[in-house]
Amino acid sequence: MISIVILGTGNVAQNLAESFHGIPEIDLVGIIGRTDASLQTLEDKHRVSTDWTNLPQADVYIIAVKDDAIGEVSNKLNVNGLVVHTSGSVALDVLSNHTKRGVFYPLQTFTAGKILDFKSIPLCLEANDDENKQLLGTLAEKISANVHFIDSEKRKILHLAAVFVNNFTNYMYTIGSEICGEHQLNFSMLYPLIEETAAKIESMSPQEAQTGPAKRNDLKTLHAHLRLLQNEKHKTIYTLLSNAIKAANEHEEKL
Repeated sequence: MISIVILGTGNVAQNLAESFHGIPEIDLVGIIGRTDASLQTLEDKHRVSTDWTNLPQADVYIIAVKDDAIGEVSNKLNVNGLVVHTSGSVALDVLSNHTKRGVFYPLQTFTAGKILDFKSIPLCLEANDDENKQLLGTLAEKISANVHFIDSEKRKILHLAAVFVNNFTNYMYTIGSEICGEHQLNFSMLYPLIEETAAKIESMSPQEAQTGPAKRNDLKTLHAHLRLLQNEKHKTIYTLLSNAIKAANEHEEKL
């Protein structure tokens, strides 16, 4: 039995709590939040508290808070168990005040109110010694079949790549939705295209999957699109990305 305390109440904390819930080999002995209000969605299923000074005894303490608060929370803790954080971009050393320390980073996007199945989510682990690696690995394998040991530097690179494929891509969806809305078109008509775009890179490289007027160097269509765009910010982004795609496909002439 592995006993756990989760420190934090945000999207990652809520998803971790749900993933651990009901697993016989895991005892979630407490979830610690800053306020009673932040714990309301968790208190029906879990033992919750706002007391950060008298934490329950546990094998693992998971700090699931914003990146810039990890150090502050770590410095508050006076515990003997393994202390880990869940960030993709923060190094293991932020927990250097603990002799047992590690990282338990789920490589996924988490949104308020949406609980995900962890079985296929990559869990990127790091620990300061072999004993703690073994403990984290055992814990991770209880909820995911996709477990990796990755050091802080490689995890930061992975997080950077994730920003491109997730955060930036989602912003492209936002622009597409705005363009549709401006012209009374239903954004849902683009859902099948979005799904196919994501699905096909599982069977071919992103470079092979690239299509569109910039890939073809179709200048007539590219300039027509620029004339249609009224928003100068959208024009700038369209031009920047089109030129990048053109360059990647050895088309030298820029828009």
